[in-house]
Amino acid sequence: MKTIILSFLWLVLSLFAVQAQVKSPDAFLGYPLGTRFTPHYQIMAYFRYLADADNNIQLISYGKTYENRELLVAVVSSKDNMKHLEQIRKNNLGLSEADGKVNISKQPAILWLSYNVHGNEASSSETAMKMLYNLADGVNRQAKDWLKNTVVIIDPCLNPDGRERFVNYYNSVAGLSPDPNPISREHTEPWPGGRVNHYYFDLNRDWAWQSQIETRQRLALYHQWMPEVHIDFHEQNYNEPYYFAPAAEPLHQDITAFQREFQIIAGKNNARYFDQNGWQYFTKERFDLLYPSYGDTYPLYNGAIGMTYEQGGIGAGLTVITSSGDTLTLKDRINHHLTTGLATLETVSENAYKLVAEFKKYFLQAVSAPPGMYKTYIVKADNLSRLKKMSELLKKNRIKYSFGGDKTLAGFNFGTKKTVLFRMGRNDLVVNLRQPASVLANVLFEPHTVVTDSNTYDITAWALPYAYGLNAYAVKELLNGAYTDIEYKKDSVVTISKPYGWILSWEGVEDAQVLIALQKANIKVRIAEQAFTVGGKIRPAGSLLIYRAENEKLNKFAEAQINEISKKSGKYFVPIASSYVEKGKDFGSSVYPPLPLPKVAMVTGNDISSQSAGEIWHFFEQELNYPLNIINEQSLGQIDLATINVLILPDGAYMRRNLERLEDWINLGGKVILMEDAISSVAGIKPFDIKRKELPADAGKENFSRSYTDKDKENLADAIPGAIYKVTLDKSHPFAIGLGEFYYTLKTDDKVYEPLQKGWNVGVLKPNAYVTGIAGKNVQAKLDQGLLFGVQPVGKGNIVYLSGDLLFRSFWESGKQLFVNTIFLVF
Repeated sequence: MKTIILSFLWLVLSLFAVQAQVKSPDAFLGYPLGTRFTPHYQIMAYFRYLADADNNIQLISYGKTYENRELLVAVVSSKDNMKHLEQIRKNNLGLSEADGKVNISKQPAILWLSYNVHGNEASSSETAMKMLYNLADGVNRQAKDWLKNTVVIIDPCLNPDGRERFVNYYNSVAGLSPDPNPISREHTEPWPGGRVNHYYFDLNRDWAWQSQIETRQRLALYHQWMPEVHIDFHEQNYNEPYYFAPAAEPLHQDITAFQREFQIIAGKNNARYFDQNGWQYFTKERFDLLYPSYGDTYPLYNGAIGMTYEQGGIGAGLTVITSSGDTLTLKDRINHHLTTGLATLETVSENAYKLVAEFKKYFLQAVSAPPGMYKTYIVKADNLSRLKKMSELLKKNRIKYSFGGDKTLAGFNFGTKKTVLFRMGRNDLVVNLRQPASVLANVLFEPHTVVTDSNTYDITAWALPYAYGLNAYAVKELLNGAYTDIEYKKDSVVTISKPYGWILSWEGVEDAQVLIALQKANIKVRIAEQAFTVGGKIRPAGSLLIYRAENEKLNKFAEAQINEISKKSGKYFVPIASSYVEKGKDFGSSVYPPLPLPKVAMVTGNDISSQSAGEIWHFFEQELNYPLNIINEQSLGQIDLATINVLILPDGAYMRRNLERLEDWINLGGKVILMEDAISSVAGIKPFDIKRKELPADAGKENFSRSYTDKDKENLADAIPGAIYKVTLDKSHPFAIGLGEFYYTLKTDDKVYEPLQKGWNVGVLKPNAYVTGIAGKNVQAKLDQGLLFGVQPVGKGNIVYLSGDLLFRSFWESGKQLFVNTIFLVF
């Protein structure tokens, strides 16, 4: 008996000895976890500490944020698995490449846990430290068993810049003791808040588009591992109980039966632990699985089980009194997230073989029986600039593509929504769905997404041909292109010893970058307002012109600078011998006015959409590399044409007195660009001549026969979470250059305007403009016809009305074309 007792004591002491070798987060940080918010650098330090102390933890640094903070993941598993980690990764990657020869009998499942994609949902990163500690060798005996057939990847903070913005603010206003009163200032963040990254982007909506540096770097690593299960940890309003899977409808039709089934399996195990603790939770509500760019849907469309876990906590600070009178603390939130994290690991371990087998089956099925009624998508090479950008996006998402040949086919036309005969050309992009990434490819291209429930959490239409403004066809046959890349037809090189000038095309955003380089070098550039013919070739309206003589008057080295810019940009400047043209106006005509140098400012403030402002800021800095002054709304009365001649008002609400200050500035030559709801703010203010279009007075006539149970149906009649509409453009106006007659806009509201009485109605909705996505019957009635884009001349200046988000999440590429036109060509 004495021997048994001594043996038991030795076992207990040994366990404590192992645990003593690894400090808990509390011991390492010097304060109990949950009593303050931990800065990012300390989270990184704790992860490094654990990796140094435990051979079963490996860190992978995968990049830096815009503000130069480190991004890393920790990989943890059993000792044996860690010895063979690289082979496990390669085998798993082979499964995602539809390699049927990979032996799965001993292949562990890979579970990826992502924390703090929204910076102010701050309990997540705190939980990540506690989670990794629980998985350290010798700390949690159950976890040690689970790791025998599971590899866990932990990303402690997907959005360090946003998190630090939140933590720094909270720490700057917190008192000696946290104030639980929800009206205290520590529960309300200032603009723009910590949710978003440096450029105010929501990183949880960027997975497929990869517009942000954090997403691009993370997805590069994700595609090297391709986990079987991905969990995205979030927070919602602090008055809400915990949410975990199964998800709400609608679920995309390409989500498999097993992916749906496993959500229930995981949810029931989470519920078991929450029930034991008496914690409240809900499932099957609000958080659907449709939009492809979330942290749960993107993994689902890549063969994994993707799930979102939502803890109540936004605005809670360290402690808050909820609407029910309970007190919610940061410690509570950490415990809830830790519980679902460990419960999910348990579920994955118990179902590891099934998960890996279904993962293998998913990709074999993707190749042998691609989803959907269409098997090939063909995108016409109408604009090589945007087509190339589309191919780059596909490559980032591991979607295979080729380029066309010369054949006649029958297919569904995205523009007319009819099946027609068409000719496939040499540069047309071809996406054959017989490939491992067929599900994701189908989701991104399908012209009409089936939506089983209208109560969605995000947009319901995103088909790439509409977003890129390119004609496309969906074909029922499996087809491959004959070529691997675009063929660029070079202009025949013309040598003129002393040219009259040069012609530049204007087809894409990169052409704006060339114009910027020229204007930075003080080269005067003109625009052709009408088409003309020289050298036997028709040059369209919107072509840019440089006259040698007028530039050399100011700078005798102008020609050398032009040649240098041409060489650096790879853009061929076509020389012209004479001012005389074969057809059209000669170059001395007034239809070739010089383009002013845009000196651009953007307004920000408390009532302005951070998303809209961030999209503009990101576009100027990261895509155009062009200076943008960012000013406060209160400074609108101080702007001077000498320093600013283009003023952008992002989506938002503006004070009337600030807008009234703009009239004199516009009259003197300023251009103001009003985006989305900024238009509503100028109603009735001089000199803005725009009126919102309203339905007839009897359109909303009271129906006394309706019942309370119909209230949800009535709400859906006014819903437009995100639908695509076809805008008819005035293709003769500089606003439309590079797009032609039509533009597809993503509408997220029901606002449309009366035609301008003075000016140009350059983008209008005509009857039957609706294309795809959810738009309730009342919304469709409102958007039957009206103005979306207009240009109003005022004195020497202009007002540009843009009722729509042209830069939506930085993936609406055709909108970028309209936006650069607005900035550089519309004066």
